[in-house]
Parts: sequence; C-alpha cells; structure tokens
Amino acid sequence: MPIDLATALAAPPAVRTISWTRRDVLLYHLSLGAGRHADADPELAYTFERDLQVLPTFAVVAGRTISVGDEPTAPAMRMPGIDVDLRRVLHGGQALAVHRPIPPAGTAELSTRVADVWDKGKAAVVVLEHRVADADGPLWTAQMQVWARGEGGFGSEPGPDTTWSAPDRAPDDVLDSPTDPGQALLYRLNGDLNPLHAEPAFAASAGFDRPILHGLASYGIVAKALVDGLLDGDATRLRGLAVRFAGTLVPGETIRTSVWRDGDRLVLAASCPERGDQPVLSHAVAEVTA
Repeated sequence: MPIDLATALAAPPAVRTISWTRRDVLLYHLSLGAGRHADADPELAYTFERDLQVLPTFAVVAGRTISVGDEPTAPAMRMPGIDVDLRRVLHGGQALAVHRPIPPAGTAELSTRVADVWDKGKAAVVVLEHRVADADGPLWTAQMQVWARGEGGFGSEPGPDTTWSAPDRAPDDVLDSPTDPGQALLYRLNGDLNPLHAEPAFAASAGFDRPILHGLASYGIVAKALVDGLLDGDATRLRGLAVRFAGTLVPGETIRTSVWRDGDRLVLAASCPERGDQPVLSHAVAEVTA
C-alpha cells in the first residue's frame, strides 16, 4: 500500500496506558550488563530494588510486555496512511529527551503519532513520536526513525541532510563496553522477540553469520557507559540521547564510545574495535547536566 502522507500526518495520536515495575527496570539494567562483575562491584544502584535509579533509556522499553509462548514478532507498521511490509523495516535512529527522572515503578499515558514521513526515493523514513506523561506531568518524549525499504516515491520532502562526521580532533574520552555472548538472549526479554537476535538459522536467512545484538541494546549500553564513566554514576544527569544506527554488533564484541565534550552536549561515535572500529552508532549527541 502506498504511503498516504496527508492521512498519516492528520491522524490523531494513538493513546494507551503503560505501566512498569522495579522488576522491569532491574531486568533492563541486567540486560545492559549491570552487575556483570558482581564479585567486585554489584552496581546496586542498577541491580538492587532499594534506592534503585533508572537509566533514562529504559524509556524505550517501558510498558512492553511478553508472555511465555508469544510468537516472535517485529514492531507493527500499520497505522492510518501507512501499511508497510515488516520485512522491509529497519530501525534507523532513536532520540530521547527526559523531562524528569523516570520513577522505578509507575503508570503513565503513552501518546504515539506520525511526526513526519520523508521520501528517500527508494525508501521512506517514518518518524514516530512518543510522548509519555503520568499524573505529575510529562516524563519523556522519544522519536523513532523507521527506514522502510521500497516505500519511497510518494512525493514528500527527503528530510534533513544526513551528512555527518566526528569532530576533527582526538576524542576527549574513550569508553569501552564489553558485551557477553548471551546478551541478546537476555535483552530480548525486555519485549523485542525478533528471532534475528536469538535464532542462528533466522539470522543466516537475513544475511548474518549469527544473531546480532539489538540496536536499542547498544543504545542503552552507551548510555550506561556515559553515566558510569563521565557523569559520576548519576543517571539523572543524562537528559537526552539521539543516535543513528550505523552498523551491527555481535554479542560478545565490544562497543567503543568516543566522546567529544561541547558544553552540556557530548558528541559521540560508537564502533566495534574487534572489527577495525566499524561504526555501530553515528550522528550521536547526549544532553547532560552539570
């Protein structure tokens, strides 16, 4: 079905109630590697329910639930004006702005709308905006860029210029985050059961040697590295993180995050040192507070 831009942009937001518990937050942190070296540092701020702090990037999985026996699925892309074959969908980018610290348990209202659709010729980029608020007001706003192959040519604008390069100087900081071979199997329990991250035969059919780590897992791992390495372990100081997904990572490989300081902004680039620093995340900027 061709994309109907006017219908997509005019559709009212889809609204639903989401909730999460401390267990959900603990699982999310563990799936990013928190407590990996529990004999030396159990990282109780992430792994123990008392005085639990919440990484802002938990927002991307909050309210997602699965049950034993669920069939593996990918995110649906059917909404007014848009009906995209899921086999053509790639998660192209993610942005998040946190308006105040996320509570370790809560209930909130999630409002989702199509904020824009860009025509890339051979593909379309659907920009989904998620706004979340609880009884005390706005909690976070997130934008997800979905690359839909073969869905271009509907006559919209191509979107902003995507040219990007890291600053032309040595990074101010370099943070290495090792991953575990089974990390994707744990991360998928946050709600993304796509077999690409678990089943070798399915990964091979998609052109990969083995299952790959979720892009949003890399996103969260980088966020944790920033909090631990540059923000004194205080997750509330990370107020926003925007990235493009530039390449894949195999569980067991390392994410190397290069950081250039620019006031309250951190310009980032993440790569895989085991594969010659091939890009993992690009166009990356973190907003932080002192």
